[in-house]
Amino acid sequence: MKHILEAFVRITLFVLVIFLWSWVLNQRLSNIMDISIIVGGILLIFPIAWLGRKMLDKKPTTSRVAWITTFVHYTVVILAGVAVVRAIKTNQDWSGWLLPVPTEIGLLLVIVTGGATLLTVINLAVKGLGAPFAIALSRKLAVDWLYAWTRNPMVFAVLAFGISLGVWFQSILFVLWVLILFAPALLTYVKVYEERELEIRFGASYLEYKSRTPMLFPRRPRG
Repeated sequence: MKHILEAFVRITLFVLVIFLWSWVLNQRLSNIMDISIIVGGILLIFPIAWLGRKMLDKKPTTSRVAWITTFVHYTVVILAGVAVVRAIKTNQDWSGWLLPVPTEIGLLLVIVTGGATLLTVINLAVKGLGAPFAIALSRKLAVDWLYAWTRNPMVFAVLAFGISLGVWFQSILFVLWVLILFAPALLTYVKVYEERELEIRFGASYLEYKSRTPMLFPRRPRG
């Protein structure tokens, strides 16, 4: 019954997230609102990560992890997703230097990094029995395939995809937004909250995996 309730809550939240993203995408907002969402939404991820960590450390038991992680994940997904949606929606309105790269190259990079992102989702589903957006928390520690090269292939692919979008848009400001704001927020969330959550759920096996596998930039697996 407990697992059914958890699954129902996650699926319901996921549907609400998709609805919210779609609604935000179709809204006509003022420049001030757009800036508030694109910048402020990402900045809020920092305190959310620290608050979630404090909640985990207060009583670090596996029975509490699922619920805390569900709501922390969805809060981050909503904030980051809405910011990304508005950034993509309004990229043509951003003033700044033009990135002198042919749009065909940018589109190719988007396709490649988008495909890589999809592969990380498949990898997590097959080897970790989980799904992104906290639809299903991984039931196994994914350590094979892409996860043998880096502990966070999905984060690496998403950041590469974001930069590729900026190249496709020929927008230096979009690329800088990804590098200076979005990437630090996402990496802070991973380092502060997600690593602690995985440590609680998987214990020594995660610590051993963490000790031999780089956090972000891929490296050939040892042995």
